[in-house]
Amino acid sequence: MTEIIRCNELKQRLDEGAVVIDVMTPEDYAACHVAGARNACIYEIIFLDRVAELVSGLDTDLIVYDATGATKTAEVARDRLLQAGYTRVSILAGGLAAWREAGLPVEGGAEPAFPETAPADGTYLLDPQKSRVEWIGRSLNNRHIGQLAIIEGNLVVAAGRPLAADIIVDMHALTDFDLQDPAYRDMLIAHLKSEDFLAVDRFPTASLAIRGWEVENEVFPIALGGIATGELTIRGLRRPVRFPALAAPQPDGSIKVHAAFDIDRTLWDICYGSYRYFERLGMHLVHDIISLELFIVAKKE
Repeated sequence: MTEIIRCNELKQRLDEGAVVIDVMTPEDYAACHVAGARNACIYEIIFLDRVAELVSGLDTDLIVYDATGATKTAEVARDRLLQAGYTRVSILAGGLAAWREAGLPVEGGAEPAFPETAPADGTYLLDPQKSRVEWIGRSLNNRHIGQLAIIEGNLVVAAGRPLAADIIVDMHALTDFDLQDPAYRDMLIAHLKSEDFLAVDRFPTASLAIRGWEVENEVFPIALGGIATGELTIRGLRRPVRFPALAAPQPDGSIKVHAAFDIDRTLWDICYGSYRYFERLGMHLVHDIISLELFIVAKKE
């Protein structure tokens, strides 16, 4: 059976009893879909279970479509169905966009629930309640995971993409997630806040200043991927950083930014337990690499 079909062929196959499956989100399906199509979202782990509920057997004539046909969405859905044993699976070329452009019947008729538009230019203020920094530190025998609170910050968008950002972090708010014993947890937190590590009494805040965003070759409005460059200040020492990041505009006009990257703590004079600065450490050896992960939510000023 032909893998790719056009709108006129889909119309004919529908008349012959084919089942059309919209593989986008339930929200987008509710907003607009091919008349008579059913919904099984490929992004959900229950995708195959949902399809099994919708069709009577593995030999059912199935046509899947996505929003535009410009990505791998429908292709991946077809592959999953073939791997599951379905024998007659085709893809609608151009997806829902082609169907609508041809003036063929739809249900709903509204714009997509998650419009893929570039964020509006301007300054966005970080939401401290929804933004955070997570950290991971490691030794030969263990790993600790925790969080830091963001006090305030802003994100500047120009030409539809991030241009700059300033983030202030409260080092006093350091927490640990992995230790269940309160006494051990408090001991670790006190140790990390001490002069051995972060010297929080002398340096109560840290900051990240982003001053550049190198756009990837392909840019999709739903998620603006790029390389952020700037300076990270810890213990009063400012050092350059460079890391991959994603910025995704949200339906309510806000922007979410996510980044995960590693730093060498010794560059900020955090040398406790480092094999490069101390000898005969034994069980006290601590890895120099610290992993940081940023979760940012910012709203238009």
